[in-house]
Amino acid sequence: MKQTKALYTFLVLSIFFSLSLFSQSAKQRELEERRLELRREIEQINNLLFKKKDEKKSQLSMMEDLNYKISVRKNLIKVTNQQANLLTREINANQNKITELREELEVLKENYAKMVVKAYKSKSEQSRVMFLLSSSNFKQAYKRLEYLKQYSRYQKQQGETIKAKTVELQETNKELLRQKEDKDKLIAENREAQKDLESELKQHETLIASINKNLSTYEAQIKEKERESRRIDKEIENIIKEAIAASNKAAGKSTTAASPSGFALTAEAKELAANFTANKGKLPWPVEKGVVVLRYGTQPHPVVKSTTIENHGVRIATEDNAEVRSVFDGEVLQVQAIKGANLTVFVRHGNYVTVYKNLGKVYVKKGDKVHTKQAIGTVFTNPSNGETILYFYVTKESNTQNPAEWIYKM
Repeated sequence: MKQTKALYTFLVLSIFFSLSLFSQSAKQRELEERRLELRREIEQINNLLFKKKDEKKSQLSMMEDLNYKISVRKNLIKVTNQQANLLTREINANQNKITELREELEVLKENYAKMVVKAYKSKSEQSRVMFLLSSSNFKQAYKRLEYLKQYSRYQKQQGETIKAKTVELQETNKELLRQKEDKDKLIAENREAQKDLESELKQHETLIASINKNLSTYEAQIKEKERESRRIDKEIENIIKEAIAASNKAAGKSTTAASPSGFALTAEAKELAANFTANKGKLPWPVEKGVVVLRYGTQPHPVVKSTTIENHGVRIATEDNAEVRSVFDGEVLQVQAIKGANLTVFVRHGNYVTVYKNLGKVYVKKGDKVHTKQAIGTVFTNPSNGETILYFYVTKESNTQNPAEWIYKM
């Protein structure tokens, strides 16, 4: 009874330990995936925002880029620390497991040695025959025969258990060594990341000091930029509202551009909108390589905190001559040259519209059918500062949506 209870306790603890390790391994994989994503993002930031040292960027733009890089670097250090801490817990768990396995092996070997000695003392065929013949009846003889068979099987089972435990111990030792190597690599990588961060923070301090000398001038520049941005966003909104009014007029519905009820949808357009919605969070990026330098929504300016930015889409920094891709099947609603925004392409997906602003070249025209990832133009590169920025919007009717909720891993 005691042996059964001990075995049950051991099995429960083993299952709990295995589930704990599986949970930790799943978390470790998740952290590793995130760490690699952040490393790739820093590489893209360096390539897309900091490679052109010969270009003249404004101090504000340099500061915005540096702020973004520092935030990603801090996230990388944080995730790497989480990985190292989790590895420490896994290492401790494996060290405890190794201790338990060694203790189990000692007990198993000791018991097995006793069995071998006992078996040796009664190993002769004559002893076994006499053990059976000395039975008082046939039933007892049968039971003794079964006992001998079971004892033989138990001996063999114990031998196999010792082998299995020995292999498990060896594998756990290997895993422990691998974990220690991984932890050492993470610690070394974090030291380098900390050095880079310290260097970037020094650059940050220098730029802040320079900007603070002319803070009122920069505040005025930012406010002027925001006024211009709001004017362009309003123009984009009006273009979509006019398109909604035109679709309703064509369908025989009486609405105006000032107060449209929504796109008049055919059965085909309804299906397209449903497919677009079904792919929320899975749509491809509008450029093959890019980093989001300004996210959706109302937020304080990354440099001059007293100033607020209202962003109706996302700003994506990309490489020179980067091709812009439609994020889903649809129809080109409009191609418009907007003052201060260069060329802008509107693609309709049922009652949704994606907007691609600041294009230098356009490959499509109004009414064209486009497919997912089809090139529709190239992003404009500003010759004065070398920046190649795509402004990307998602709207339902004329109401803006957060693109990060629609684009895969944005």
